[in-house]
Amino acid sequence: MGGALAAALENAGVPVRGPLGRDSDSSDAALVLLCVPDREIASAAAAIAPGPIVGHVSASASLSLLEPHERFALHPLLSVAGGAGRFAGATCAVDGSTPRALGVAEELARRLGMRARVVPAEKRALYHAAASIASNYLITIESVAERLANEVGLDRAALVPLVRATLEQWSSLGARAALTGPIVRGDEETVTRQRAAVADAAPDLIQLWDALADATRQLAASPNETTA
Repeated sequence: MGGALAAALENAGVPVRGPLGRDSDSSDAALVLLCVPDREIASAAAAIAPGPIVGHVSASASLSLLEPHERFALHPLLSVAGGAGRFAGATCAVDGSTPRALGVAEELARRLGMRARVVPAEKRALYHAAASIASNYLITIESVAERLANEVGLDRAALVPLVRATLEQWSSLGARAALTGPIVRGDEETVTRQRAAVADAAPDLIQLWDALADATRQLAASPNETTA
């Protein structure tokens, strides 16, 4: 995230010196943005001499970890892998210890083309949970699909159009209206055959399969939401 943000901010015309290591001198910086694991935020902040406004990019870590600095949080709501990221158009969760610090976070988001949204401290863990489901757990589920597809001679590329179409339908229609397949059709005989096939090929996945099937039944029974 640090390298991707530094490159994107530079491209947006923001003077950047970094990313830098822990022992770098930041005494002449107007602000410092820490892109470190949550467990390292407090110690990294403590190593910064008083003066600059200090921020972190954690989704759920407390701003208090940055004390005694004037401080802010800036969390781009997108996945960055391989050191590159496309920030424009994404939502960015922000917060600040002072109006000035919050303004810095909002301005950085604006420079990157992101939509800044204030997520208060008491809601940040829930916000992060939503993000983890939408990104991390989606990858976990797709890895399971890939594993089962491999059993019948299909590779990941065969699933990609299906996944993309599903995401587009969810984006435009909402979850309930985008739901397809045997469960929403009430075809439990097919679901039973699927479950037996999974139990035979990958019995360690049955607990996950059952949980996902139950959650899908609940979704299928829910009313259609209003399309955004």
